[in-house]
Amino acid sequence: MIPFRIDWKPVPIPALVISALAAIGFCIYALVRSGEFLFLDHVNLPFHEFGHLFFSLFGEMTGIWGGTLMQLIIPFSILVYFFIRRETAGVFFCAFWLGENLLNIGVYVNDARTLALHLVGGGEHDWNIILGSLKMLRHDHYIAAMIKSLGWFVMLGSIVWFLVMGMRAREESS
Repeated sequence: MIPFRIDWKPVPIPALVISALAAIGFCIYALVRSGEFLFLDHVNLPFHEFGHLFFSLFGEMTGIWGGTLMQLIIPFSILVYFFIRRETAGVFFCAFWLGENLLNIGVYVNDARTLALHLVGGGEHDWNIILGSLKMLRHDHYIAAMIKSLGWFVMLGSIVWFLVMGMRAREESS
């Protein structure tokens, strides 16, 4: 049996349309503000900073990686929870959120050599340290482009998945 067709919670058509349009609107906003701090990043920032604190328990370098790790772990963990419960809208939202986090991480990675972003507390630049320690600092723009591309793929893929799942639920219930 295909897990995407079994017992997924249907989404009312108005909610399906409004949610998809809101996500598409956010994508347009993100395109226009490409390379900038987006309003959803205000939600992600506390998770990022908590990740530094939490993962620093496992060593200095792990603590530096921790901000980015936590930005990905939080939406992915919630996505898994909704996936297990077959919550269509929850999976969509969390997948979209995960993709948006990847856009934000891409902006941060892209700044690894430039160091132009205003950091919280004026601290050290995570990705300058990470890529520097890996001897990959000169590849920051390429790595950032790959991360951003993955973010766009996840965001747009989540919209398509949500619409397909929403329409399938309608077909199966009628």
